[in-house]
Amino acid sequence: MIFSYKAVDDKNLPTNGTIETTNKELAISSLQKRGYTILSIQSAEEKRGFFNKSFDLFGTVKNKDIVILSKQMSTLFTAQVSALRIFQLLSAEMEKPALRNILIAISDDIQTGSSISSALSKFPKAFNNFYVNMVKAGEESGKLDQTFEYLADYMERNYEVSSKVKNALIYPAFVITTFIAVMVLMLTVVIPKISSIIIDSGQEIPLYTKVVIGASNFLVNFGPLFLVFLVIGGFFGVRYMLSDKGKVFMSHIKLQLPYISTLYKKLYLSRISDNMNTMLTSGIPMIKSLELTSNVIDNVIYENMINKVIEDVKSGFPLSDSFGKHPQMPGILVAMVRVGEETGEVGGMLKTLARFYQKEVMNAVDTLVDLIEPMMIVLLGLGVGFLLASVLIPIYNISSSI
Repeated sequence: MIFSYKAVDDKNLPTNGTIETTNKELAISSLQKRGYTILSIQSAEEKRGFFNKSFDLFGTVKNKDIVILSKQMSTLFTAQVSALRIFQLLSAEMEKPALRNILIAISDDIQTGSSISSALSKFPKAFNNFYVNMVKAGEESGKLDQTFEYLADYMERNYEVSSKVKNALIYPAFVITTFIAVMVLMLTVVIPKISSIIIDSGQEIPLYTKVVIGASNFLVNFGPLFLVFLVIGGFFGVRYMLSDKGKVFMSHIKLQLPYISTLYKKLYLSRISDNMNTMLTSGIPMIKSLELTSNVIDNVIYENMINKVIEDVKSGFPLSDSFGKHPQMPGILVAMVRVGEETGEVGGMLKTLARFYQKEVMNAVDTLVDLIEPMMIVLLGLGVGFLLASVLIPIYNISSSI
């Protein structure tokens, strides 16, 4: 939560600002540790309207910010700078207010004796369970510099793969939006002017022209009402997709769409392999690694599958046998994990698999982009061509009969 405060500093000078913590008591405690005498403090949510909230999107902490932060922490820990000094330095240099407030709160916690992992865990939106547990393992092993380097590399790989997948979907979304805009413009502006000429001619109107004229009349007469229904439908659609049932539905859709399903399956296998490799290499136990992996896959089907694997491993089954029970796990992955178990190099095998599936995802995205571009252009041309033909052919027939 973000809190807005007014206070007096240790030099008796008035100051104000915002601080992000999990609750009001922690915000007050953090400010008092800085030597502030608090005059007033309240949740920023209480004093903002809808539009101000929407602008907070620009103040959120992004994965890319955490990647850069992790690299900086790795460098500073390697230079044997103390944890408190590291967070004080990073908070002083941080330009983004949201992350700066988090770093200040973390440095305050560390100053009072809190561990780094415990301080990070208070900000789950910035540092998820996977990140916190990795740091905890680094604290226990005394290898925080390596831990933050692992985290930076892992998050950077994950960011690159996820970004490439998202960017691949931006182009078709843009083309489809453009296509819809062109169609609506033609149906509401161009077609009504031409349709009157066709109707007044008294000639037999082809079926496809009747369909286009009917669609045009509908949008002209009921367009605003239709738009309202679309907005309402979109609102409830988004709410449904964010619900548990909606997440299950979307998880199934992602695994059933032609070609797209192959891309997502490789993406999930990449995440599973990379997460498991990173955590096992850092000394996190197998069961804990699987539990944390299930939380970051972002697909309910694979999450449930990992949870079943966890139960099997707890019962004494080898990881390879547990993976082999599920059709989501390909034979090559099961075989390589089995070899890793026999040689004591499960982490190394998972690392090889992670790199393999990451390359597969990159290649699949490149192929998808190469296929989508010409397909979208052809579909856009066919749609506009159909509209033009539906009105130009009757007009040509009218001019020919004169």
